[in-house]
Amino acid sequence: MEPVQQEERRFLSNKSERKLFDTFANLFALIKTVDKLEKAYVSSAADSDRYEAACAELITKYKTFRSSCADIVPDLHQFMWGNHPRHRLHVGFPATIEHRVSRCGDRDSAVSVAESVHHFIGAMDTLKLNMAAKDQVSPILFDLIQSLYKVPQLPADFTGRALLQRWFDQLEQMRASDRLHEDEVRQLLFDIESAYNTFMQLIGRS
Repeated sequence: MEPVQQEERRFLSNKSERKLFDTFANLFALIKTVDKLEKAYVSSAADSDRYEAACAELITKYKTFRSSCADIVPDLHQFMWGNHPRHRLHVGFPATIEHRVSRCGDRDSAVSVAESVHHFIGAMDTLKLNMAAKDQVSPILFDLIQSLYKVPQLPADFTGRALLQRWFDQLEQMRASDRLHEDEVRQLLFDIESAYNTFMQLIGRS
C-alpha cells in the first residue's frame, strides 16, 4: 500500500495573511503591555507621571488598532483577558485621570474648570452646526470627558460624566463616516446641556 501523500501547506502563504498575523501580534503585545503597566502602577513600581504618559500613548495606539481591526474583530474586548487591560482600554483614560489623582493647587483647579467649560461649549456648538459624523463628535466628546476627570471639585459619582461616557462608547462602535440621526443629535445636545448645568451648579457650591 502506497503511503498517502499529504499536501504541503505553508503557514501565512500570502501577504494578506502575514499582515493579519502581524496585526494580531501587535495587538496582543499592546494589551500585554497595558496589563503590566497597570500592575506596575498599582504596586507603586511606576510613578504617576510616567504611568500617565505611557498609558495615554498605549490607549491612543489601541484606538488605532480598533479602527483597523473593526471588520476582523468587531468586539476587541473578547480578544482580551484580565480586568486590568479590559477596563483601562474601555474607559480610555489613565487611572490617574479616572480617579482624579491631583498634584495641583487652586490655580490648576481653576484651569481644569475653564478647560471643561471650553469643551462643553465646543461640544454644544459642534452639534448646533449639524456636525454629526462620528469623526466630528467623538474627539470633542473625548476631550470633554477627559477634562471632567481633572476637575477635583466634581464628585466621583457625577452623573453627567457617566452619561457622556455612554454616548462616547456608542460612538466608538460606529465607523468614522457614520452620522448620528437627527433625534440622536437632539438627545445628545440635551444631555450635554444638562450635564453642563449640573457641572456649573456643583462648581458654584465648591
